[in-house]
Amino acid sequence: MQDYLNTKGRIFDIQRFSVHDGPGVRTIVFLKGCVLRCRWCCNPESQHYEIEQMTTAGKTKTVGKDVTVAEVLEEVLKDRIYYRRSGGGLTLSGGESLCQPEFATALLRAAKEAGLNTAMESTAAAPTQTIRGLLPFLDHYLMDIKHMNSAKHKEFTGRDNALMLENAKILAKEANHLVIRVPVIPTFNDTKEEIAAIAKYVSEIMPGGEINLLPYHRLGQDKYKGLGREYLLENITPPTDEKMNELLKVAQSYGLKAKIGG
Repeated sequence: MQDYLNTKGRIFDIQRFSVHDGPGVRTIVFLKGCVLRCRWCCNPESQHYEIEQMTTAGKTKTVGKDVTVAEVLEEVLKDRIYYRRSGGGLTLSGGESLCQPEFATALLRAAKEAGLNTAMESTAAAPTQTIRGLLPFLDHYLMDIKHMNSAKHKEFTGRDNALMLENAKILAKEANHLVIRVPVIPTFNDTKEEIAAIAKYVSEIMPGGEINLLPYHRLGQDKYKGLGREYLLENITPPTDEKMNELLKVAQSYGLKAKIGG
């Protein structure tokens, strides 16, 4: 067995038969750990690298498991037939996969050597050299850009956006396929002006590029209680279809391939 297949990492879920987060039918591997603390995060159990206990629907479960690349790949390859038919494959998510760069890189490499399509959801909140290390094994980089205002970005996520925006410039040139994703969060970035600022930036670094607007939802709200944590956006409601279509037109006005969802 090649040594990199023994690389260990910490995950908290493997989701099969997903039709989101990359083309075709995909298996999503969720890695533990994140450098951000987004108020709207739907996977709060992903934020801390430590193994945790979470109670949902009256049941307590352990969140977090140490695995090798070989063990994860064995699970992912169970659905190879569906990947071939649909153009799907493996997607890394989290958390932030770049918090476990050695494991993420080894897992993507193993998937590519097995002939799978690969994708990763990421904020690009890591040193540029770390990102460049996995690009050869990555078909689709699904990168969040949440806001252009550094102070507001830090207020809602815990970190400013300078590193991420600089890495977006590099990814626009060097990634095999870059898609910018914007979680549309009321009270944070759901005005025409805020979406326009993001769209303008994307059009400058990647003319005619792809941008997906992802409407806020409350699907992870109960997890916060199960972790003994406060959900800070309890009083906001998801944007309406009308609102999302207005913002979509704003993004499209910058010559981008824009869509809702993704």
